[in-house]
Amino acid sequence: MGVRGKIKRAIIVVILAVLAIVTIFPIWFLIVNSFKGQQEIVASPIALPKSWNLDYLKNAAEQINLGSSLLQTVLITVAAVALIVFISSFAAWAIARTDSKVANILFIAYTAAMLIPFQSVMYPLVSLMDKLGLKNTPGLILMYGGFGISMSVLLYRGFIKSIPLSLEEAAMLDGANIFQIYRYVVMPLLKPTTMTVVITNAVWIWNDYLLPFLVIGNNDKKTLTLSLYYAKSLSGQYGNPWELIFPAVLLCIIPIVIIFIILQKNIIEGISAGAVKG
Repeated sequence: MGVRGKIKRAIIVVILAVLAIVTIFPIWFLIVNSFKGQQEIVASPIALPKSWNLDYLKNAAEQINLGSSLLQTVLITVAAVALIVFISSFAAWAIARTDSKVANILFIAYTAAMLIPFQSVMYPLVSLMDKLGLKNTPGLILMYGGFGISMSVLLYRGFIKSIPLSLEEAAMLDGANIFQIYRYVVMPLLKPTTMTVVITNAVWIWNDYLLPFLVIGNNDKKTLTLSLYYAKSLSGQYGNPWELIFPAVLLCIIPIVIIFIILQKNIIEGISAGAVKG
C-alpha cells in the first residue's frame, strides 16, 4: 500500500471514528446520567457517576408504572407486527406471482402510500375510528397494521421475485393447497426479510408517541411513551427533574435496543435481499 493509500485509509478511519462517537454519545449521556442525582447531573453531565445507584431506576419505574406500561406496549407491538407480517407477506406473494395490470396497480398503490404524510390523515383517521368504536387498543393495532404494510410489501415482493416458482409448483403437484404452499414453502424462505420487517416495525411502534396519544390518551392502559409523558413527577414546577427523566427514558428503550442489537445482522441481510432483487 502506497503513501496515498495509507493517507486515504487514515482519513476514512478518522471519519468513521467521529461518526461512531457522534452516534454513541447520546446513549452514553443517557446511561451515565441515569445513575446520578440532580446536582451531580448538572455539575458533571458527561462524567461517570460517583456511585452506580439503582434507586433512581427503581423510582423511575414506579413513576411510569413500568409493569403495566411495558405489558401494554409489548401487547400492541407484538399484535401489530404479527398483523403486518401476515398481510404484507401474503399480499406481496400474490402480487409477485400474478402477472397482470391489476397486480401492478396494487403494488404501485402500496408503494405510493408510503409518500402520504401521517399528519395529513391523522385527524380524519382518528375521527373515523372513533365513530367505528375503535378508538382503543384494538383500533390502535389495526392502524399500526395499516401504516406498516406498504414498506413491508415492497421488501417482501422484491425477495419473492428471487424465489424459483418451481418450488411452489412442486408443492402444488404434491397436493398442497394455497395456504399450505404459503405456510410451508414460501414463509420459511422469507425468513431474512421477515426479520427485517419485524424489527423495523417493532422499533417504530415501540417508540411511537403520537398515534397512542391520539387514540388511547390518558387512560389506564398507557404505553411506555404515554406513561413517560403523563408522569407528573417528570415535570417539575421549577425545572426538569433529570434524576427521574434520564432513568425513565433508559427503562423505556432498553428492551427494544437489546432486540435490535441481537437482530441487526438479519436487518441488513433482509433489506439487501428484498430491495435489490426482482
